[in-house]
Amino acid sequence: KIVIGKLNVDENPKVAQALGITSIPTMNVYKGGQLVKTIVGAKPKPALLADLAAYL
Repeated sequence: KIVIGKLNVDENPKVAQALGITSIPTMNVYKGGQLVKTIVGAKPKPALLADLAAYL
């Protein structure tokens, strides 16, 4: 099972700060409640899928 969430950092700056988000776009991948990967920057679909392959 995969859950995807979206955060508007302009509307929620304290949450963004707590999550360590300093630039957008940023994708944090969590497994078992623990941060396992952070992907920063826009990427083409094949590159994004390659980054996420281990978690899907």
